[in-house]
Amino acid sequence: MSIEFTNDSPGVSDVPGFRVGAAGCDIRNKGLDRLDLTLVVADQPCAAAGVFTTNDVKAAPVRFCQQVLAVSADKIRGIVGNSGNANACTAAQGDADAVAMAKLAAAAVGAPADAFLVCSTGRIGELLPMAKVADGIKVSASRLSRDATEGVRSANAILTSDTRPKSVTARFVWEGKTVTIAGIAKGAGMIEPNLATMLVYLLTDIAVPRAELRQMLARAVDASFNAISIDSDTSTSDTVVALSSGRVPFSDWGAFERGLHQVCRDLAEDVVRNGEGVRHVIRVTVRNAASLGLARSIGKAVVNGPLFKCAVAGNDPNVGRLIQAIGKHVGATAPGTDLSRLRARMGGVEIFAQGAFQLDPGKEAALVAHLRGAELYTSRPTPDGMFSAPIDYPPHERAVELEIDLGNGAASAAVVGGDLTHEYVSENADYRS
Repeated sequence: MSIEFTNDSPGVSDVPGFRVGAAGCDIRNKGLDRLDLTLVVADQPCAAAGVFTTNDVKAAPVRFCQQVLAVSADKIRGIVGNSGNANACTAAQGDADAVAMAKLAAAAVGAPADAFLVCSTGRIGELLPMAKVADGIKVSASRLSRDATEGVRSANAILTSDTRPKSVTARFVWEGKTVTIAGIAKGAGMIEPNLATMLVYLLTDIAVPRAELRQMLARAVDASFNAISIDSDTSTSDTVVALSSGRVPFSDWGAFERGLHQVCRDLAEDVVRNGEGVRHVIRVTVRNAASLGLARSIGKAVVNGPLFKCAVAGNDPNVGRLIQAIGKHVGATAPGTDLSRLRARMGGVEIFAQGAFQLDPGKEAALVAHLRGAELYTSRPTPDGMFSAPIDYPPHERAVELEIDLGNGAASAAVVGGDLTHEYVSENADYRS
């Protein structure tokens, strides 16, 4: 079965059985300069599933969604989400505000009070400006439609420090009917999904039973969002939610799961590509490891290694930093692992084998060319001494490609991460000020 994927579609507004609406209500208290509230509304009760942060300090909306899904996962009518304020670490008032958001959204569309999920992302530790939120919900409800423009607006309304929206759609024909899986995502910093400071909404018109949807979503998240990292930090607000409008009876779950996995993988990689200050995407493929867990953790150790990340940012093939990151991680988490057969490649060029580096001037030049070819933009200083990216949309989808072969097992994993740049430091040094 052929599945068509697009990254430039209106996304969630394109799924039969759903309407979306967005508004700007100045949740950040910086003026009405951006969209910051989204409503996703189903025409009828939906099957729903969610995967949430493993951070033990969970934002109020995360706790609320977990409670709702435990008792109402077959009658969800929609999602209300805001950016600019995470409603995290705000004690009892935060919990009350999450409940109030759900009730306001339900009332705006004539749905039961327990039928809405709530998502919030942004600054931690500040109370939501509920009067503004209430106004934003009213405006969003008045704009509900399947119009492509509203789909794009909704994808923008969940962003914080992201520079562009992230939207992916998969379509395929089954028994003469075109079916759709679509998703939008937010995420730029505080990213190592276990999950991360990330919101993902996934919608489909395929009639997926809740139990199956929950299992397939967990597997898709594990292979995509749980296999990326920008800065190794796990937020309080991570949420991936999937809703099924149930419009199309279906039974080819293998095809559905392949489509769901690809939508999640594309969104996850876009989250990294649009990460705070990311100038290179780094893709690490670890093969022949003793276990999936070891393969994935080595991949994350590489993309999270600050020295190696800095080397990549500077197009410097300082591959000693790569090998030490592997050895450091194995020594700390899997001592006794035999690394005598370790091999490593960058950009297809062998750099390590038989316990030694395999480098020469020609290989060094090829490595520099590979790093420069994967650059999304060239960093340049601004008059105030900071650094800025001259573009806000990556011109290509290339990555720094690393292959690590441990030679002592059969497990493999792929992890995607980003480099560490002046822009990342500047963004996070000034995030609140």
